[in-house]
Amino acid sequence: MIVCHCTQISDHEIHAAIEWMRTADPDTIITPGKIYHALGKRADCGGCMPLFLDTMRHCDSLGVAPPILRAKPAIKKDSQDEGRRKGHRISQRRAAV
Repeated sequence: MIVCHCTQISDHEIHAAIEWMRTADPDTIITPGKIYHALGKRADCGGCMPLFLDTMRHCDSLGVAPPILRAKPAIKKDSQDEGRRKGHRISQRRAAV
């Protein structure tokens, strides 16, 4: 199946590029840009990116980081200080003295 019509990249080429990169360096972070580069092509319009990423996700050897590394820190919504130290305002410093 053709994934990128601008550069004529198929899903088989994407899977082969991922396999090749994973074999060459098991710890590498695989991105769409690296796949385009490995295939000797460049992204053109970007319209294929959702399908391109979906094709990447379905490759068994993609090796995405564990969820703990991708998770964003939780933000407390009930917090009044927005994570700032107490006394971060000049008026509060003078009142504390």
